[in-house]
Amino acid sequence: MVKLIIDGNQVEVKEGTTILEAARANGIMIPSLCYQKGLNEIGACRVCVVEIKGMDRLVASCNTVVEEGIEVFTNSPKVRTARITNVKLILSQHDCNCAYCLRSGNCALQEVANSLGLKKIDYKVDLPRPRKLDHFPLVRIEEKCIKCMRCIQVCDKVQDIGIWDVANTGSRTTVGVSGNRELTTSECVACGQCVTHCPTGALTARDDTRKVFEYLADPEIITVVQIAPAVRAAWGESFGMTREKATVKRLVAALKKVGFNYVFDTDFSADLTIMEEGTEFIERYTHRGDDKSPMFTSCCPGWVRYIKSQYPDMVHMLSSAKSPQQMFGAVTKTYFAKKIGVDPAKIRCISIMPCMAKKAECEYPTMDSTGTGPDVDIVITTREADRIIAADHINPIYLEEEEFDTPLGEGTGAAVIFGVTGGVMEAALRSAYFLLTKKNPDPDAFKAVRGCDGWKEAEFDLAGIPLKVAVASGLANTRKLMEAIRTGKKQYDFVEIMACPGGCTGGGGQPIHEGEELACLRGDNLYGLDKHSDIRFSHENQSVQTLYKEFFEKPNSHLAHELLHTDHEGWEMPKACKRHK
Repeated sequence: MVKLIIDGNQVEVKEGTTILEAARANGIMIPSLCYQKGLNEIGACRVCVVEIKGMDRLVASCNTVVEEGIEVFTNSPKVRTARITNVKLILSQHDCNCAYCLRSGNCALQEVANSLGLKKIDYKVDLPRPRKLDHFPLVRIEEKCIKCMRCIQVCDKVQDIGIWDVANTGSRTTVGVSGNRELTTSECVACGQCVTHCPTGALTARDDTRKVFEYLADPEIITVVQIAPAVRAAWGESFGMTREKATVKRLVAALKKVGFNYVFDTDFSADLTIMEEGTEFIERYTHRGDDKSPMFTSCCPGWVRYIKSQYPDMVHMLSSAKSPQQMFGAVTKTYFAKKIGVDPAKIRCISIMPCMAKKAECEYPTMDSTGTGPDVDIVITTREADRIIAADHINPIYLEEEEFDTPLGEGTGAAVIFGVTGGVMEAALRSAYFLLTKKNPDPDAFKAVRGCDGWKEAEFDLAGIPLKVAVASGLANTRKLMEAIRTGKKQYDFVEIMACPGGCTGGGGQPIHEGEELACLRGDNLYGLDKHSDIRFSHENQSVQTLYKEFFEKPNSHLAHELLHTDHEGWEMPKACKRHK
């Protein structure tokens, strides 16, 4: 332990602790912009500078380790003058039109500037030329970048893809796509982790709310909206709602008040996915012969983009099942359209997803089942859904809960956990056991795949069949797992991958909280919903059973393959850059 004095307070911390962490651990807040513990500790912004007694120069507290007996001043006149100067310099190269920035009110730079009481910038404002790519799910607004390097670090360390890099030198230094490429020609998987770790509005998801409002205003259009499992664990955060108050039924009420014609649950198609993917897995596993390669889940579009760019020779191991989002769209514009007697061309299917890669997925040429347009017309993130509700001046705290519409509104506990790492695997194994034995297992029999570890393994006895599975979340963890499979160090039968750490609960479209990682907390919420669900097996979803009786006949039928499965080779993805070949 090391003893030191911070702002007159005697504190004691472990050896190796930085001054910034020592201060924060003792309730003394030092402002920072670029710092994120374990991810970005490079002292780039110089906002966290402090004064050490007896030392002439100021030091960055984020990467200066404590020493025995030192006295630190976090807000001395010298520190405050330097901090104000540094922030003003940052603001001189930042687009400060906060009123129409999507991060206004939730921006680290805005918060720091306000806390310093800045009223004007004394330096010449020099902004880069505005340049945006609105047709890609991920949008970079260069004039809002503060060169904190967080995006570079999270893409390198957490996702191990290396999309972002430093460009130019000196005062012209900025961040750009590595290899002097465009985002659209890079192997970006659109996971959005750079967005959720950006302290300003320099990185954001493409805003598709205007199209949604246009659909809602057109009396000729029938709007159908689906809510993904992970959305229910996070949507209320933007409104300051407790998790007990922010129920999915209260979100249903808000969306109906906004004016959507039908509000359905993606849990329905998650259960449908389990029936298709579970049946496919059993068929592959019991008839694979000498081919011992595993089957990969295909629910996560970020993961599908990743394997196509990084491991194209292993794409054939993916399940052919579409994601729940796309299954829902296909069912909506066929079965549901017929059921309500409407031309599918008049239906607009809108998804609320915790994900940015879903925006790309719905636009693939393989996702048009009826020839009337995309099965899913628009994908909006959890953040966009919250903005739509707020734009209609709706305070969901005061709404009474409302039920999902039928028949695509029924879901099970197995479907709810689709939003957390290991959830797809667990749900699939619950139903695979039933498909093999015609008996339900203990709903918690496969809980060994739970938890937020980046790479998990488990072995199960599936009705007398030995089964080895693996679960990974975060693409750096995924790369390690894939290399282990490729080199023969590891052998599995079934593998679940989610691109975002913690799964969809930590998706790039979820609400952003500076310095907080809430994926695991939100995941616990989903497991709680599963535990208290009346039905915890996908094969017991009555609406899904009715769908098979009335329309598909059985899982993996000819029509099911036409509408619920896809050709992963039916669209192109840029291949990996040289660093990973």
